[in-house]
Amino acid sequence: MQVIPSLRDVVIVGAGPAGLTAAVYAARSLLAPVVIEKGLPGGQLNETDLIENWPGTGDAVPAPELMRALRRQAERLGAEIVQDEVVGIEPGAATHRVLTQRAAFEARAIILCPGSRPRDLDVPGAARLKGHGVSYCATCDGYFFRDRSIVVVGAGDSALMEALFLTRFASRVSVVVRHPKAAPHAVRASASMLRRAEENPKVEFLWDRSVEEIRGDAFVTAIRLRRLSTDAVEEVPADAVFVNIGRIPQTDFLRGAVELDDGYLVTDERLRTGVAGIFAAGDARRGADRYSQAIIAAGEGAMAALEVEQYLSRESLGVGSCGPAPVIVRGREVE
Repeated sequence: MQVIPSLRDVVIVGAGPAGLTAAVYAARSLLAPVVIEKGLPGGQLNETDLIENWPGTGDAVPAPELMRALRRQAERLGAEIVQDEVVGIEPGAATHRVLTQRAAFEARAIILCPGSRPRDLDVPGAARLKGHGVSYCATCDGYFFRDRSIVVVGAGDSALMEALFLTRFASRVSVVVRHPKAAPHAVRASASMLRRAEENPKVEFLWDRSVEEIRGDAFVTAIRLRRLSTDAVEEVPADAVFVNIGRIPQTDFLRGAVELDDGYLVTDERLRTGVAGIFAAGDARRGADRYSQAIIAAGEGAMAALEVEQYLSRESLGVGSCGPAPVIVRGREVE
């Protein structure tokens, strides 16, 4: 493994909206950030066709185009983008080491922005039709299915919230639930959320069903469901299938290095982990995961970079540089 000889002020892990925004702010603070990304900079937004809710863009803009512009901005300001996969970090006292498949970077501070990914629906047709009627983000794509028939797969609070959001556009929203209506805890959502969904005239529940297949050639045309109590298979016409069966934070490489809660990075309100000099932002952070919005991740990236600048300034002045790391309990610092 090649050890990069120079000490960096800050290394940013991940180049989604959080990481790239952190790079913009860190570069403007003359911290010469290094951003390490294993895939295409832009993160999950590269898999979204159009984005309409990014402030100031006016008309809908292709999400990959928006992320390319953000990358160019970060690089113009002095950020370095390295395409490599981070396989671990080694926290230290004064500095930390970021290990990739090909190199090791020494840094005074780290911002962790690895992101998360939606839990995939593992049935025939789901992967092939992703972006062509299969979506994992109602706020991103719901607008494009006005007056259409939509199926939502998932029965938690976030799934029903998305179903209610989709009623603004769709003519009909059908929610697939694996359990019979009479079963205890058939729906994982709260009672108030379930009541709101049941009272909405556009929402119907397809109880006691599992998804067998998503059908369509170029676009989704139907979804095949199996009624679990009878084993009967039915085909329900649909123009879109929105999947909300959970998310997976991409933090396996951080186990044992920083505190995780069910895979999510634990921080205080200033985005500090329990290790001094290591910060976290974006969808993989506990707290931000409830939103899964690019603009939230970008805002956290800016916050993390500002916190890093303050942390390094204090360290260079010898203020608090030798003190212990903050103790984080359920995301809050304690004395």
